[in-house]
Amino acid sequence: MITQNKHTRLKFFSAAAVTFKRFIAPAFILTLFSLNAVKAQDRVITLDEALKMGLANSNVVKLSKSKIDQAISQYNQAKDNILPTGKASFTYDRAEIPANKLDFGPTSLSLPKSADAFLGIASVNEVIYGGNRLKYAEQSTELLAQISRIDAENDKDAVAYDIINQYYNLYKVLKSKKVVEQNLATVDQQIKQAQRFFDQGIVTKNDVLRFQLQRANIELNGIDLETNRKIVNYNLNILLGLPEGTPLAINDIAEADRQVAPVTAYIDTALAARTEVRSLDLRSQVAETNVKNIKANALPTVNASAAAYYIDTQIDPFPQSGKYILPLTLGVGVSWNFSALWTNKNKVAEAKIQQDEVSLSKLITMNKVRREVNEDYQNYMMALDKIKLLQTSIEQAGENNKILESKYKSNIASATDRADAETLLYQAEINLELAKADAGLAYYTLIKSTGKLNK
Repeated sequence: MITQNKHTRLKFFSAAAVTFKRFIAPAFILTLFSLNAVKAQDRVITLDEALKMGLANSNVVKLSKSKIDQAISQYNQAKDNILPTGKASFTYDRAEIPANKLDFGPTSLSLPKSADAFLGIASVNEVIYGGNRLKYAEQSTELLAQISRIDAENDKDAVAYDIINQYYNLYKVLKSKKVVEQNLATVDQQIKQAQRFFDQGIVTKNDVLRFQLQRANIELNGIDLETNRKIVNYNLNILLGLPEGTPLAINDIAEADRQVAPVTAYIDTALAARTEVRSLDLRSQVAETNVKNIKANALPTVNASAAAYYIDTQIDPFPQSGKYILPLTLGVGVSWNFSALWTNKNKVAEAKIQQDEVSLSKLITMNKVRREVNEDYQNYMMALDKIKLLQTSIEQAGENNKILESKYKSNIASATDRADAETLLYQAEINLELAKADAGLAYYTLIKSTGKLNK
């Protein structure tokens, strides 16, 4: 009985082991593989997501915001200078008088051995007219605050373009790697076919080696691409504020059918929207305000003041009837530094020179903007032309590859011709993907040069 039960248990465990091996184990392994695949899956990111993340995490943008806050604070301080000024003071003095008697002959004057005195002063001053210097200072700081906002826009555009540039670089690398993988699969088929032909005595060993050499060259290109992918992926992670080891993937970029306007339209947009031009417009106003401010130094200043004095010679500082005096004053004062009439002219001349320099800088910048927009426009048009040409090249290379594939199978063409046709098609496919990415980047470069990248 014991032997039979033991035999039954062995059969049960044996059957369970078979069941685990045939059904459960594969399912378990498949589950583990699926979990690892999900865990190792690259993070797919769109360009819009990349821009939002990058701009939100950029320290450059945050620093620009801090500069804007500082400029606004300086503007508020300039506004505060228009308000009345006031001050109050309270002092206590004690005098010890060891020699306290003065003898004038028939008369004499005796002072106390010691004396106490309290003096309190409270005053308010208001500038009635100061040659508009305070108004010019307020205008100047307000213009500088606007310039800080424009500089922040420029910094934001630079960060956004850097993200776009790295994004398209990663896209180019990933598409090139995909083409490499496709061509490796194709070459592997050619190697198997050549090996079969060699075994049948149709081709020589050199033909097989030719395809193997072609495969090695493609693998070398793949190694370079993988190195570039790691570099670009790392840089993009830093820009987006992601963990440095996050693998990123990009789906096919659907480039919209963009209508290309004449180059003059892009130049006109740039001259109106570029931050450099707008900033110089404001700086020209600052220079003009500075001239007015310096001229105002030669004008008189009118002040109004009010003051109250509390004087108490008792040891008790609190007012007691008949023990203190309280003078109150109201006054208007006029002051004029008339030496500025002959000392101010050189300062005004210097300010006008600075104003002229800003005007010349604007003209130089506008010419630079025109050249930049035209260059970016021509580069974009060239990129579009390259795509059209490469699409034709791929059609031709594909047709040539099919012809040589058929000839090679019929033993009419050599392995060298067959491998060369594969290489031409492979290179044309890579060039087309790179050209599409270059065209996308060229478009954003053109938009950046018009000052409308983040608008």
